Amino acid sequence: MYVIVAPIQIKEGHREAFIEAMLDDAKGSVNNEPGCLRFDVIQDGADANRIWLYEVYVDKAAFQAHLKAPHFIKWRDTVKDWFAEAPKGAGSGSSNIWPPDDEWK
Repeated sequence: MYVIVAPIQIKEGHREAFIEAMLDDAKGSVNNEPGCLRFDVIQDGADANRIWLYEVYVDKAAFQAHLKAPHFIKWRDTVKDWFAEAPKGAGSGSSNIWPPDDEWK
């Protein structure tokens, strides 16, 4: 498994549009990418302009394919000016510990 946990800080005034674009990418990932097992968009409890992404791919190649998917490119180009700081976490994926890889559905 290849896992991404990424905090994203959104600029003031862009939250609603950012979330809309983010959900399009998340849904496209889960619905159209066989290598994407999970793509959660999580609202930070203390900061309305911070979201967390939790993404699980079957392997690094599936994540690399995600970066070339039309829905990702659309998201990237739409939100590029709405980050309050550079996104973190996607540069180096993590490894899954539990549940074991063979128990993912």
